[in-house]
Amino acid sequence: MHNQAKQRFQKPPLHTAALPVWEIGFYLLLSAGSHLYSFYEVYKVSKDYEEELTSEFEFEQGFFIWGFKKDPTDFEWSFWTEWGQNSLIWTLIGHSVVSKVSRMCIPKFRVWFLTLYGLLASLFLLGLKGLAVVLLHMALSYTVAMLRVPLMSWLCSLLLLYTLHMSSLEEMQRSWYKTENEYYLLLFSLAMCCLRYTSFSLEYCWQNSGQKSYKSFFWFTAYLFYYPLFHNGPIINYEEFTLQMQRQDSSVVQTDICTVILTIARIFLWWLLAESMIQFMYMHAIQSHATLLEIVPIWALGGLALAQVLFFYVKYLVLFGVPALIVKLDGIEAPRLPRCVSTMYSFTGMWRHFDVGLHRWLIRYIYVPMGGSQHGFLGKMFSSGLAFGFVYYWHGGHDYLLNWAVLNWLGVIAENGVKTVASFPPVQGLIEQSLSAGMIRRGHAFLSAFCTAMLILSNLVFLGGNHIGRIYWNRIFVQGWPGATIPILVFLYCFAQIGMEWERTHP
Repeated sequence: MHNQAKQRFQKPPLHTAALPVWEIGFYLLLSAGSHLYSFYEVYKVSKDYEEELTSEFEFEQGFFIWGFKKDPTDFEWSFWTEWGQNSLIWTLIGHSVVSKVSRMCIPKFRVWFLTLYGLLASLFLLGLKGLAVVLLHMALSYTVAMLRVPLMSWLCSLLLLYTLHMSSLEEMQRSWYKTENEYYLLLFSLAMCCLRYTSFSLEYCWQNSGQKSYKSFFWFTAYLFYYPLFHNGPIINYEEFTLQMQRQDSSVVQTDICTVILTIARIFLWWLLAESMIQFMYMHAIQSHATLLEIVPIWALGGLALAQVLFFYVKYLVLFGVPALIVKLDGIEAPRLPRCVSTMYSFTGMWRHFDVGLHRWLIRYIYVPMGGSQHGFLGKMFSSGLAFGFVYYWHGGHDYLLNWAVLNWLGVIAENGVKTVASFPPVQGLIEQSLSAGMIRRGHAFLSAFCTAMLILSNLVFLGGNHIGRIYWNRIFVQGWPGATIPILVFLYCFAQIGMEWERTHP
């Protein structure tokens, strides 16, 4: 029932009319030119204020571009690259070795060895107390799942998630470790575990088969401690994981060495691009310097916004690309990697195509069970509101995250509302009679320009907080009207057209 509802929700994209080649070329030229010129403006501002930013944010020396300094103020990138270089790359390689050897020698027990390896790797990185917390969460969620009451499983998951935000527990857990980064590794791991034990619990509640409890416990443990996805995802639903791990005829393991080398090279190029961005453009430090953000030229301000969201995209190509490669070698199909944010022109598309695994999780365990599109427009509002509410709480429950979640929810609702109105037979007939297919697409892109502006603004709130979003709003849409606002919307119109062309040529 849930699969059928999910398939009904995931409708194919609307047909996009083809435009003349010269017109697409014009849009592409303006899009690429605006990116490059705005990035150049950010580069100039970065160099002009380099000494001031270096003294305030303790820039590091660039290690592969001569004469450049590195902006280390993006916590997530610095955190995962440090852990990757020191430990994670080796534990991931160890997982691949264990998987390959066990498949060759004792394939029937491969899952057992991978589960044991995941437990030992978690013990090595999180420590005995950290692993004990994970096992406690696991035991509580499993015990409640045995009741086969979905509401109870949800309450258990939310209560366990709440413990991650309790100041007394936070202080105690921090005292277990010598560095902040060790504590945050535990915190991020527990947040990902929350998604996995919720997935298991709900799947167990829904299943009709009389699977023996010890078998369900074994697969739950294997799922929870599957190491490539343990610390940072991407998330794979329990049902998908077990079905793929139980396949005996998987051909993914036999991926040729050339494909593996090419994938590694691609991940390296993404990493190199991310490192280059924070050595040429100090966008994170400038964003943390509110006074400077208030006075930079408008082209630099637009470039900072683009650089922020594009760096976030490239960062997750690396952070999801590495585990996706390991998962692929294990015979499991990982969620698709994020799509370039410069081709995103809707809130719905951003959520559907950026973190694909999280989107599937939200659809399967919140949106569809709560009715989704089966209860009309109000049902969509309620179901999607609950999904965004969970995302807000899962990310930490801070006030700026609430604003970010509400903006995204309103954006999705507005898009669905316009789509619903436009699909009414009288309205649809009037549009088709009055406008050509090309003009309908241009009208769609015109509306999408405003949507993209709000989408970027919401992402800036997510990345920098409410005060950063307020600065961008005032400078571009209040103080900048119309001299800055209209040109930016024109460029966003071009971005939308490029995104539509990509979807048309890559169905």
